[in-house]
Amino acid sequence: MASKVAPATRPLYRAALSTKPSNGHVAFIPQIRKLVFEFCEKWPSSQNTRTYIRDHLEDLARANPHVEIVVKQRNQREPIARGFYLNDRDKVIPLNGEEVTGVQKKVQLLLDASGAKIKPLKRRTVESSTEAARGIWSGLHAEPFKI
Repeated sequence: MASKVAPATRPLYRAALSTKPSNGHVAFIPQIRKLVFEFCEKWPSSQNTRTYIRDHLEDLARANPHVEIVVKQRNQREPIARGFYLNDRDKVIPLNGEEVTGVQKKVQLLLDASGAKIKPLKRRTVESSTEAARGIWSGLHAEPFKI
């Protein structure tokens, strides 16, 4: 009678072939961690910011449970929204004179941002990783051309 011998290798299942999750692959990790609203209680330029905080802030907090939301009173100053990000940077957007919908768009801009420094896409300088073979040319050091 032949005895059954266990196989030398284990079977490989499809679920074992998964990769580690990274940002944007399986799950998205929002980069903003804290949102601070600073406004004046008396100035008319803060009126729409106060209205936004009174009417829409609870909905914003429910829609974004990963973000800590802080409301600070800033006397005799223009209203601002400040976003703090996971890369230890912050971004400040002034809210003075904005309508309620404008404040909502600025807040959404902070929520969608990554906190990375803004890099210009045009006119980037060309930098060489190696030095030129002939060195740096200068018109002052060249001998005049003789005819």
